[in-house]
Amino acid sequence: MTATGLAWLAAGIGAGLSVIGTGLGIGRIGGQAMEGTARQPEAGGDIRTSMIIAAALIEGVAFFGLVICFLLSGKA
Repeated sequence: MTATGLAWLAAGIGAGLSVIGTGLGIGRIGGQAMEGTARQPEAGGDIRTSMIIAAALIEGVAFFGLVICFLLSGKA
């Protein structure tokens, strides 16, 4: 296997790990937000806003990780 092939393999694995982590993080945020809303329905709007902001930050970090993986794969 060539260095370029290994770089693309590493980029694919890194991208996959980034997406798995993102899915787990957003799933946990959603679950905890639902639990918080069930416990205090009057705070649902504030909880939803905080959840959307946190999910957007997680998505941004995941996108950054994917970009770095593919940029580094092109360097090999």
